Amino acid sequence: METNSNKKGSAVSLKLLIDTQAKRVLFAEVGKDCVDFLFHIMSLPVATIISLLKKQVMSGSLPNLYDSIENLNASYVQPNKNKDTLLKPVVPAPCSSIPLLLLADTPTEKKFYRCGQPCTYNVTDDPRTLCPNCRRAMTTTVVYVAPPPVQETGDEGGFVKGVVTYMVMDNLEEKVVNLGMDEAVRLLKASLQSKKVLTEVFLSS
Repeated sequence: METNSNKKGSAVSLKLLIDTQAKRVLFAEVGKDCVDFLFHIMSLPVATIISLLKKQVMSGSLPNLYDSIENLNASYVQPNKNKDTLLKPVVPAPCSSIPLLLLADTPTEKKFYRCGQPCTYNVTDDPRTLCPNCRRAMTTTVVYVAPPPVQETGDEGGFVKGVVTYMVMDNLEEKVVNLGMDEAVRLLKASLQSKKVLTEVFLSS
């Protein structure tokens, strides 16, 4: 039995082994792509997790803090600062490449400035800063050049090797499901609240 594939982004397959009497998932057989997704959850910034789970009715005070920053008037924010640096933080490169969560929001890039005269190599993030040499305002924008992406060893990428060990047991029901965007967000929420994540995500009605 297979669930409908999620329309948003890619989906990966999981083979669940279910104890039908206890109505719980005993374990899942998964591939490298699913394991990489689960491991990279640990790399997600808190603000990214909150924005993903806001529609899931999160408990606690962190969603309120997120909303407070989101609704903060720009007049209270320091010059050359942007609320999106907190609300949409930079996601680690390995995690941003995971299609399940569609982390497509581009974080706000920080701007840097230098003196317009060729008298110093000093750099600042506030264009009101005076050059310590000529005392002129450091208003010339400096172009930041990002380093090249780190090349993964081998061709697989991700976090774990593409080796899968399968387990077979008697008296179990086998069910193949897809892990797409909706399931990934539900799994993320359940992992913060429960120790029976697979059962809650894939067996709950």
